[in-house]
Amino acid sequence: MHSVFERLNRRLAQPLGAGPRVMILAAALLAMAIYVLPLWNLTMFAPQYPEGLRLDIYSYKLEGGHNGQDVKEINILNHYIGMKDLVTEDFTEFKWLPFVVGALAVLYLRAAVLGTLGQLVDVLVLNFYFSAFALWSFGYKLYSYGHNLAPTAAVKVPPFMPPMFGSRQLANFEVYSYPEGASYALGCATVLLCGALIVGWRQSIRAEGPGER
Repeated sequence: MHSVFERLNRRLAQPLGAGPRVMILAAALLAMAIYVLPLWNLTMFAPQYPEGLRLDIYSYKLEGGHNGQDVKEINILNHYIGMKDLVTEDFTEFKWLPFVVGALAVLYLRAAVLGTLGQLVDVLVLNFYFSAFALWSFGYKLYSYGHNLAPTAAVKVPPFMPPMFGSRQLANFEVYSYPEGASYALGCATVLLCGALIVGWRQSIRAEGPGER
């Protein structure tokens, strides 16, 4: 068992080759999309809104369609059913999300420039943890908005949760929810990191002598 851990530690200490480093650099560049592209989109269709009410969620703001008018219209509808207004200031995620992604990108760059296989494993684990937490936070926010309805609302509706993925009928609205450009970029960055780990692991095996495997 001791020799197994020794071999594993030696392998994790192996420096990364050129291929994995380039893949990690590409992942860091893709992560920057979070500062310019939306992460998610929700669009609501109803007979009175045939063109739909569009809401784009960025890492730092909410942006409505039709020059922001759609957010105002959504908040008017939310008022009737007792839902809180959608305002950027209420999303604590906007305060830490850009910072965390920037910190991850710096760790990617560190792994690419100075990295070993072990450092790549570390950033990949952090990446998965961040992705899982961000999705949970988004789902919890949707749940909270749909379940914390004011009892004095003019229109009584049962608690609900807008969809995270796909579509759902809510009253007379068909609500669609899908990832946007920044989420796809972050997904591609994760794929590149996994690919860099696979390539780097194979390179570390080839670097070992036959007697060390």
